[in-house]
Amino acid sequence: MTDPGGSVRALLFDVQGTATDFRSTVVEAAEHIVGGRWPGIDWGGFVDRWRAAYFAALTAMTGPDGAAGAAGAAGAEWSSVHAVYRDSLRRLLDEHGVRLDDTEVEELTLSWQRLRPWPDTVAGLERLRSRYTLATLSNADVSAVVNIAKAGGLRWDAVFAAEMFGAFKPSPAAYLGAARYLGLPPERIMMVACHKYDVVAAAGLGFRTAFVARPLEFGVAGAVDVTYDRAFDVNAADFLDLADQLGC
Repeated sequence: MTDPGGSVRALLFDVQGTATDFRSTVVEAAEHIVGGRWPGIDWGGFVDRWRAAYFAALTAMTGPDGAAGAAGAAGAEWSSVHAVYRDSLRRLLDEHGVRLDDTEVEELTLSWQRLRPWPDTVAGLERLRSRYTLATLSNADVSAVVNIAKAGGLRWDAVFAAEMFGAFKPSPAAYLGAARYLGLPPERIMMVACHKYDVVAAAGLGFRTAFVARPLEFGVAGAVDVTYDRAFDVNAADFLDLADQLGC
């Protein structure tokens, strides 16, 4: 494909993992807040388990397809992602015998709203925004995405998040809701993510797709699928490579 983004007018970005390095950010926050207490704990492994507990909690809330259902869409059963992270953290701290006060628990939970961009993110986005409308499509709360953007200097044209649609990715409601707000059909929008379930779900709805490899998402020794797939419109090493391939 000589011009993979030729008919595309907007790019939708996953945030936690794709645009930002959540693991090292949260690990450093944990180590700072704990301050040397409980020295036997591997905080990298702790954050990995915390992330896994978050995903398990979302699935329990909504089902495997991410849909919250009618009650969830109306807000009656919706729980903020911040609350999910906080509740999951409390359970993990108890399991590890770690005793933090409420202020420390809240501060550590808020580290998910202060995620550092990957080194290529800001420059890559600046190049891409010269040609495309840039928006987020995140499972994080709207407030969290805004805080991450302000902290990291990420200039989005629009912020879309799961709570706006009462559905978490990979529910079709999230992708199609973002397309509706953008005023574009799916084929004019490209979903950009380092998680293959995300781009596969978008592709099934007619969106164009860009897979961005993030081999360090779970640390140096982390198991991450970074193999390129011809089923995606673009396979990129980072946002700068994505900008190159899209002619920006």
